[in-house]
Amino acid sequence: MAIRSTRNNGILLLFPEGRIDSIEAPEFQNDVQAAVGADDKAVVMDLEQLTYISSAGLRTILESIRQVEQQGGKLAICSLSGHVQDVFRISGFDRVVSIYPSQEEAVRSVSG
Repeated sequence: MAIRSTRNNGILLLFPEGRIDSIEAPEFQNDVQAAVGADDKAVVMDLEQLTYISSAGLRTILESIRQVEQQGGKLAICSLSGHVQDVFRISGFDRVVSIYPSQEEAVRSVSG
């Protein structure tokens, strides 16, 4: 599991790649916590390159959302791949978090 990050017009973009399972979840959570600064109020997590996520991975995403919200910000998720989208849907997680089909729509949702 790897995670890239970049900033674009005040928005932090996170790009996890590979798998987030029970073994990778703690590292993923640490990486996200390290990437999200205290001033980050708009965060988009693009999951296009994520190939697998377990319930442990879903928990880390929920913790990431809470971290950003505690700072008064918003975190949106976008571009779920087929299997990852199925996991979000089957688990009901798609009703708990904001998920957008494209990065552009997610960016709009956290802007302003």
